[in-house]
Amino acid sequence: MNNVRWADKLSESYGLECGVRQGGLTSPRLFNLYINDLIVRLSNKKVGCRIDDVSVNNISYADDMALLSPTIRALRELLGTCEEYAKTHGLIYNVKKSEYMVFGAAGGKIPDSIPSIKLNGNELKRAYAFKYLGHFVTDDLKDNLDIERERRALAVRSNMLARRFARCSKQVKVTLFKAYCQVFYACNLWASFTQRAISVLRVQYNNGFRMLMGLPRACGASGMFAQARLDDFYAIMRKKTASMLCRLRASPNSILNIMAARYDSPCMRHFAQVLISRR
Repeated sequence: MNNVRWADKLSESYGLECGVRQGGLTSPRLFNLYINDLIVRLSNKKVGCRIDDVSVNNISYADDMALLSPTIRALRELLGTCEEYAKTHGLIYNVKKSEYMVFGAAGGKIPDSIPSIKLNGNELKRAYAFKYLGHFVTDDLKDNLDIERERRALAVRSNMLARRFARCSKQVKVTLFKAYCQVFYACNLWASFTQRAISVLRVQYNNGFRMLMGLPRACGASGMFAQARLDDFYAIMRKKTASMLCRLRASPNSILNIMAARYDSPCMRHFAQVLISRR
């Protein structure tokens, strides 16, 4: 039974016949138990993407699921499994929030015509850029759009700090800057981007600190960060990449274990390049 608490008062009890309580401590585990059979069914299928004979045809986080397939036929089979599971377990897929994306093959070649892909009899919309778990994925596998997302978010946060905390002490400003402006969400996934895109983000980071501390624009970035004992842009990139690599190697997840074991993979080569880079 459930109740709604308002201050020290409780509502009358009521039953929850559909879904799980939002914010409930047991809700994530209950949903995992509910959806686990679907993940097992998809992973046991012999279609979809694989890495070293490990199935990577579905990636799930809570109620967000991505299906990965090298062919339209295999993708339709995976979608059919999802539809069958939904019918027998009281689930309804929101077709308006479901899309498909076609990634280019080697050399970036994409077929001119793509056969229709349907879910519950409704044709899915083709996406060229999609925000998955806060990270922008594009069909050309470039990270420029996601870097621009982070630059805009950084501009908003740094402007807010400069406006609201202009009269605070330097130590308070430094602490706030570390908490709000060194986030760089998903930066350790950036592997393919233009130099201009990453330079614009770096300049935004430097200018945000200058504005917060009231420093002139001509002030050198290396000197001001060293004096404040803060990491510069490239140091943050290296630290976050190293942290991700450590978590990747320590993870019990079978897919992540395969990625960590393949030292010749593009992912691992990217990590190595970032970590040995001087800038």
